[in-house]
Amino acid sequence: MGKKTRLTHPLVRRNGVLERASWTEALARAAGGLGAVRDAHGGEGIGIFSCSKATNETNFLAQKFGRVVMGTNNIDSCNRT
Repeated sequence: MGKKTRLTHPLVRRNGVLERASWTEALARAAGGLGAVRDAHGGEGIGIFSCSKATNETNFLAQKFGRVVMGTNNIDSCNRT
């Protein structure tokens, strides 16, 4: 993949079409979607998956976000590989 195929800005779907958006809008939509799933299904409707190659600090933050913010214990960092 060359540079021309790499995304350089966020995209959101509007009326079925992906369109360029600001980071503020894209992050707000992502947060809204996660919050809607949590509100509809509770913490059991959310799962957090992080990378075993990430730092311990990054994996700690991912699990803390999952447990405290999203209310889920469904967390995996694939440390079996």
